[in-house]
Amino acid sequence: MRILAIVLLLAACEGAISRNQATTTASNRPAKDSSFFGRLSDAAVSLTRQQVEYDPSYYAIPYPNGDIPMRKGVCSDVVIRAYRRLGIDLQQNIHEDMVNHFDRYPKNWGLPAPDKNIDHRRVPNLMTYFNRKEASRPVTRKAGDYQPGDIVCWMLPGNLTHIGIVIDSAAGDKTRKLIVHNIGRGQVVEDCLFSYTIIGHYRYKPG
Repeated sequence: MRILAIVLLLAACEGAISRNQATTTASNRPAKDSSFFGRLSDAAVSLTRQQVEYDPSYYAIPYPNGDIPMRKGVCSDVVIRAYRRLGIDLQQNIHEDMVNHFDRYPKNWGLPAPDKNIDHRRVPNLMTYFNRKEASRPVTRKAGDYQPGDIVCWMLPGNLTHIGIVIDSAAGDKTRKLIVHNIGRGQVVEDCLFSYTIIGHYRYKPG
């Protein structure tokens, strides 16, 4: 009987320790960010679970809520798809703004009028739209100025524009932030915020 009592006591102690450890572990976990930008960051991360081939081809797509084939895409499609997962259609928003204010947008492609198939997939147009919606934030070299859900644009070698979404700190290091983007290797997470010249920083939430 004494042996049985000791075994039961030890089991009870181990159970208490396990519960305390679970409580401690749970208390050490950062609270899930349920804000708009936290959910946008989560949406961007979810895109990295899809296999996507880099493809800058022109596609005729439905409107609104049109998308190119799911396994295709470029950097801008990461942003478009992340916002779509929150019910926001940048294709429609940008097209409507361009119809009404076409003169405010870049004329880099020689188009005489808006094109709902491609306009929202061009980084300079996205930058213009975010600026028009007063979503611009300072461009700095301080990682702390960039929060999950922020949009960052870069100028790559060869004067190529690029765009991605900030998601989190790298390995808990607040001096480094991770990015979800597609620079030719699919929709991936990389530690590359300051790897290229930043030309735009935005925090866009529709009003």
